[in-house]
Amino acid sequence: MAELTHRSRRVPLPRPWGPDVTHVHVVATRVTSSAGVGHGFSWTPRAGAGAIAGMLDEFGAALAEPLDPAPVWDRLWADAHEAGGGGVTTMALAGVDIALWDLRGRTEGRSLVDLLGRRHTAVPVYGSGVNLHYPVADLVAQARRMVAAGYAGVKIKVGLPDLASDIARVAAVRSAIGEDVALMIDANQRWDLPTALRAVSALAEFRPYWLEEPLRADDLRAHAELRRRCPFPIALGENLHTAYQFREAILLGACDIIQPNVVRVGGITPFLRIAELARALGVGVAPHLLPDLSGQLALTLPGPVWVEEVEDASFAALDVLSAPSGVEVKEGRLAADTGPGHGLRFHWLDSDTRTPVPSAASSPPLLADHP
Repeated sequence: MAELTHRSRRVPLPRPWGPDVTHVHVVATRVTSSAGVGHGFSWTPRAGAGAIAGMLDEFGAALAEPLDPAPVWDRLWADAHEAGGGGVTTMALAGVDIALWDLRGRTEGRSLVDLLGRRHTAVPVYGSGVNLHYPVADLVAQARRMVAAGYAGVKIKVGLPDLASDIARVAAVRSAIGEDVALMIDANQRWDLPTALRAVSALAEFRPYWLEEPLRADDLRAHAELRRRCPFPIALGENLHTAYQFREAILLGACDIIQPNVVRVGGITPFLRIAELARALGVGVAPHLLPDLSGQLALTLPGPVWVEEVEDASFAALDVLSAPSGVEVKEGRLAADTGPGHGLRFHWLDSDTRTPVPSAASSPPLLADHP
């Protein structure tokens, strides 16, 4: 009999992402079966943690062996689709799917990377900051820290009400990091199409490596129009949730690079399908956030791939793991030696080293663990 347990934590960010994002929510999951135990997680900075927990209760009630990840994912997603094809549905499914892949790796005695097929010994990491609220001096100092740490790329936020302020910040960072470091720019859906068109004309002199999510993510046709008129690549995908949405974005010509978030798309199973779709249709892949896991997946992807690491926001930096995972970033490159599975064990739900916690039905309220 398969059993799904989950428990949530509201984890403080050492570097808040803004006055409204001082914590992230991590939902640790565990699947116990006749074959052993697998660990997983879901994650959200602000919205939906309680709804994710509720969906996990429904998935737990429907979980049954055999626990081959892909067929289980397809069945659970089809059953839950009336609640939404993506969003809370897929974010909760990630907690199940990631645990099932960990279970498979541990059962077979292989790391997740080797189970999926290792293609790289290490992949490049770009330093990222959620820094739109930083004064220019702090923004420049962060960019310089990233370059000093060996990152070959730096990403900063834009999208202030005054476009001239955005341009000045980009100019300051480009001057600080030099011409040889890739500069990614992320608008986080803050522009409309006319504003974005003005912005890309002004930004071109700073040679952006890509412009990320300039428009509302749902408006794929507007992204396609912007891409036709933009002199540098467009990246998109952290707020897309299904392979169907990624396929539409690619076929419309909305982006040059897709950025699936392994939790928001529903876990490892759909992430791999989306990455294969991108390969077949000739666009790049740059996984969004969560380098502790997305970095492991990047090691299995064909061709060049970047991994994103937001300063002081990895699971290792947040001190939520019960032991080192085996994922390391040194001199701007990520490598992984995790042992069987993916190596991610959250200290509040780690059956190997901690006292077992109550089942989901009797767990404390979602936010009770951190004031």
